[in-house]
Amino acid sequence: MRVVRQVIRYPMHGRTFDHAVENSRVLFRAAKAAGVRRVVHISITNPSAASPYEYFRGKALVEQVLNESGLSHAILRPAVIFGDRGILINNIAWALRHMPVFGLFGDGAYGLQPIFVGDLAELAIGLSRRDENATIDAIGPETFTYRSLVEAIAGAMKVRRPIVPMPPRTALALVWALSKLLGDQIVTREEMWAMMDGLLCTSSPAAGTTRLTDWLSIHGDQLGHKYMSETAHRR
Repeated sequence: MRVVRQVIRYPMHGRTFDHAVENSRVLFRAAKAAGVRRVVHISITNPSAASPYEYFRGKALVEQVLNESGLSHAILRPAVIFGDRGILINNIAWALRHMPVFGLFGDGAYGLQPIFVGDLAELAIGLSRRDENATIDAIGPETFTYRSLVEAIAGAMKVRRPIVPMPPRTALALVWALSKLLGDQIVTREEMWAMMDGLLCTSSPAAGTTRLTDWLSIHGDQLGHKYMSETAHRR
């Protein structure tokens, strides 16, 4: 069994979504030639080859390549992953700790369904032991709006900040300026619009059991003291 996650969040240092898809194609061919019994691929909720967003198109294309490879496989589609190295949750917490105001993209009414990294790992291990091909929305047991997610993180941290709706382009401009200061790409334009379009939420039953609110009640004090850089991680 191999667990595979190849598609990148955004192009960087000459690496594009097309490169990531082709790298996955080469990897699946090599896996088949080597006699790998089973591949578990980590994708994203709501991928589509017709998506206006490159990330979601890339994920759909990798799924298509895997489906056509002849390999026994399972595809897991998480939305947001939380845990000790969960960048999104930590950096929301960081902004709440260090910024005087937390700006939402729009009204923050769009949904997210976070899954605990341990639950995702258990799903991958369990699916690796099966033979039939499967595609599963790997979502947790709680559905949040973006606003209620930020409020839950702030409450667990015992931090009070104004949480203010902003026009998306205004919020994105502020994020862009902060990204320059931090030397990172906090949120891309496509990530913002995809989130606002509800692509991090599905109608599927929960595949994980760990509640983010329970996890936050234990780890809230530890979150957001340091910013977690995607750029540094990829280097």
